Amino acid sequence: MNTSFSALNTFKTCPLKYKFQVIDKIKTPKSPEAVFGTLVHSTMKFIHTGDFVFPTIKEALNYFSSNWNSEIFEDEIRERVAFAQGIRMVQEYYKKNDPNQTKIVSIESRFTIEIENKKKKENHLVSGFIDRIDKTEEGFEIIDYKTSKKLPPQSTIDENLQLLIYLLAFLKRYPKETDLSKIKLSLFFLHHGIRLSTIKTSAQLEEGVNEVLETIETIESSDFPATVGPLCDWCGYQNICPMWKHKFKQDKENISIDQKKTIKQFVELIEKMKEDRKKVAQLKQQLIQLMEQEGVERLFSDSKIIAKTSRKTYAFDEDKVKNILQRNDLWDKVVKLNQVQLKKVMETLDSSTKKEIEKTRELARESWGLSIKKK
Repeated sequence: MNTSFSALNTFKTCPLKYKFQVIDKIKTPKSPEAVFGTLVHSTMKFIHTGDFVFPTIKEALNYFSSNWNSEIFEDEIRERVAFAQGIRMVQEYYKKNDPNQTKIVSIESRFTIEIENKKKKENHLVSGFIDRIDKTEEGFEIIDYKTSKKLPPQSTIDENLQLLIYLLAFLKRYPKETDLSKIKLSLFFLHHGIRLSTIKTSAQLEEGVNEVLETIETIESSDFPATVGPLCDWCGYQNICPMWKHKFKQDKENISIDQKKTIKQFVELIEKMKEDRKKVAQLKQQLIQLMEQEGVERLFSDSKIIAKTSRKTYAFDEDKVKNILQRNDLWDKVVKLNQVQLKKVMETLDSSTKKEIEKTRELARESWGLSIKKK
């Protein structure tokens, strides 16, 4: 298979989007966010391109402004905000970074690496572009620019597959640079002016290769289901996605009056129930306080009695209970997997152990409910 990190990541986010984009090759208009990101990347390349003297901040701002495309924005206010953010990113970058002091090895270098599946005796090609490689006092730094507003936790950087693929490409290009401790991998979040960095070990490199191979195997056997998530709002395939079919049917007025009425009633009732639950909780607290003030445990209305009830929860001493039941060969019959505790424990495990546990997961029961979200 010929693939890229972007394609692999798309599959993990939504297999159906991967099918539309990679297999069916259905083209969609680029979103404003995508065009914005491309221009910022292009500006970063412009800033660090020069024979002897690098562009000044004024020249960089002029480059960004002259290449700005206002036509991709339907909303004028949204366009103004985006343009101002881009200008600020460039200004902040110059405040904290001197292009003349950087020792850049390469900018936007294309790569293709071969990953071997020894079990199946298959070779796969992974291609892409590395935004920037710097020479540092310690060794090298591989940098990828990010324009997102969200700053992820350090754990996300430590487990970032994109950076690991870039490291594999770097090692192919510079095979003599075998000391991984001297190769820093960084995501540069331009919106915040912050670099988050990590260092990989040989074991982590192997884990990353296995993750790539596992994802490719999953793709090859997938039926490409749609996955609803936060990124759906920016997806260009909504109009052909089954998860959004009703939205576009509704927009075209192809939905009956009865259907609209049923949907509206359900939404209104759920919202009312939420408000009622809040009011009930507030009144309940007030009544309990009244009972404590009056020294009573029952209150009376014209036709009803409100009684104070107690619900107690007890916890057993697990070690003592375990010893007792083990003496009677009954411990195995009462032990159950606590999903909440397991989730907490998994957060402390390394990525390979997490994946090993996740592979044991099986569907125990499926039930259906309805939830309401903002459109």
